[in-house]
Amino acid sequence: MKDRLIQTGPSLSGALALLKGANLPTSDLTESHLSHFFFSGSASAPDGIVGLELLGSQALLRSLVVAPALRSSGLGGALLDHAELHASRVGVKSIFLLTTTAESFFRRRGYFPTDRSKAPAPVRATREFADICPASSAFMVKHLGELPLPAIGGIAPLSLGR
Repeated sequence: MKDRLIQTGPSLSGALALLKGANLPTSDLTESHLSHFFFSGSASAPDGIVGLELLGSQALLRSLVVAPALRSSGLGGALLDHAELHASRVGVKSIFLLTTTAESFFRRRGYFPTDRSKAPAPVRATREFADICPASSAFMVKHLGELPLPAIGGIAPLSLGR
């Protein structure tokens, strides 16, 4: 994949269009969520997006999707890397997700299945977990630990004081 700029905050209409095109949930997505959504392409018509719902030291990964023409290009992995780095920088220790179609992708990226009954209370309280995603969805987690903090866009990361 050639280097693609990943930015924060796609437009709500652009995010909704890409998500709906991939048959992903949109019913609870609002402008306020988009401050932790990252995209490639144009804000109004993104090529790919990924979002985080921050829940203290945990986060719920929301809606990783890449336009069909760019699938298998590495964009999904780049978006996920960016979201994980952002999560680590803001103090998230574990990222949880629900998926019905991409379990093998996430396994390759270090996520592992876990029992839904072990979901932390903040994750269980999200609409995505409680209402939107089917009980048959794979529930997965990745513990971030001490991720390296590479430079993004040529700018070295700030020290997190660890």
